[in-house]
Amino acid sequence: MDALIHWLETGFSPRMAKVNNNVWIVSIKDAIMQVLPFILVGSVFAMLAILNDYVPSLPSFWTPYGWTMGMLSLLVSFLIPFNLMEKRNFRKQRLIAGGCGTILFFIIITPQVVQDGEPGFGHSALGAGGMFIAILSGVVTGAIMSLFGRFSLFKDDSVIPEFVRAWFDAMIPVALVVTLGWVCVDLLGLDVYNTVLAVFRPLAGVIESPWGFPLMCFIYCFLYSMGISTWVLTPVTTPVLLAAIEANMTGAAQNLVTSTMLFSTYLWFGGIGNTMALVIMMARSDSTRLKALGRACIPPMIANINEPVVFGAIAWNPVLMIPMWLQGVIPPIIVWVFTKTVEFAPIPMNQYELWYTPYPLATWITTRSLTAMLLMLAVFAVSAVIWYPFFKAYEHQSLLKEVGAAQAGTRRDGAPTPSSSRVSRPAPKPQAARATKAEEPLPATAAEAARSGVRRGTRRLTVTSSKPRPEGD
Repeated sequence: MDALIHWLETGFSPRMAKVNNNVWIVSIKDAIMQVLPFILVGSVFAMLAILNDYVPSLPSFWTPYGWTMGMLSLLVSFLIPFNLMEKRNFRKQRLIAGGCGTILFFIIITPQVVQDGEPGFGHSALGAGGMFIAILSGVVTGAIMSLFGRFSLFKDDSVIPEFVRAWFDAMIPVALVVTLGWVCVDLLGLDVYNTVLAVFRPLAGVIESPWGFPLMCFIYCFLYSMGISTWVLTPVTTPVLLAAIEANMTGAAQNLVTSTMLFSTYLWFGGIGNTMALVIMMARSDSTRLKALGRACIPPMIANINEPVVFGAIAWNPVLMIPMWLQGVIPPIIVWVFTKTVEFAPIPMNQYELWYTPYPLATWITTRSLTAMLLMLAVFAVSAVIWYPFFKAYEHQSLLKEVGAAQAGTRRDGAPTPSSSRVSRPAPKPQAARATKAEEPLPATAAEAARSGVRRGTRRLTVTSSKPRPEGD
């Protein structure tokens, strides 16, 4: 196990961190994260659309849904080259790059839109169905614009205003992007749209399989247990998951592996890795440190946010990394068996991206089924059983450390202080009293001290009467 952890720390994790920080990956990831508000709002409209079934007089909530979720790919095609220009410090070309990305996206999807007879903004390619096309358009546009990021037709000392120079400097990359799309799609007749979908279609088939589903969940938990954000998988998984739930909503399929199911129905209680049970155990721990951490993690846990517990206890902790990996394998298999094989509980057919809704309320909203509630509780119980023995081992380690720290503190408190350990100096020997009436015994009472004047010297105390006399021989 030590060899595995060493390899993960020194070999695997640095490479994944390099991938996660790659400017192209970050640009795609940020673009998808930036459209999350549209996904959340669209999810709300999708849930409100249920009311149309019971109150037909209400306006259709599917219309605003189409103007939010139905525009995701269009937004992504703009944001990817925009973000890339921003991160590569070509800020003056970022808006032009975003516009070029959108134009190239329209060029690629137009033949399919015309073929399907759905002109306008209602085609699925503009929504989740065209996400991979949007990524391709954004990356190609970003690459071309980057080549001309520092190119200029004018000298630095030109008297032409800078904003005018920016217009002419952008003409060449804009012309290349548009010409590339026109030649490939219209003149050569290449079906770029269906070619890209064909490349990524096997990925959707792998995820929607009894072995691919646990594999995807395991990768989520594996990366997260090392402190690597699972957002690095966003460019690959998000388009597939969104397209799957969109197919469910149209009745074209019954896909189990959707973002709705993962984050709001049967899995990821308290966050990726099913950490809710672990937080509850920590909050009730005998260890002072674990109890404090567990109680601090309860409020975010309710909203399915688990960064505090992951980075506070799990990341790079071999004792808790192993059960987190198991959370990515065993619960998904149980969900698959009791939804696809046995069909005990229903598959979510409506989109619900409000992942911060607490369990079990989220399960009821997405399924409105008692059997779904029972399956959710069963999966939660299994996740708790997985965490328990590893948590007890980790708690035992924490208690031993706390006891050792307390004993060390006690020894420090009981040890002699440096001042007390010094060798006592012998008291100076009293000098022979001088035979004089000026030296009298020390007053015994405060009243006598008040009637007498006291003069302290460095070596002896001399008490004088009301008529002080100098010390004589």
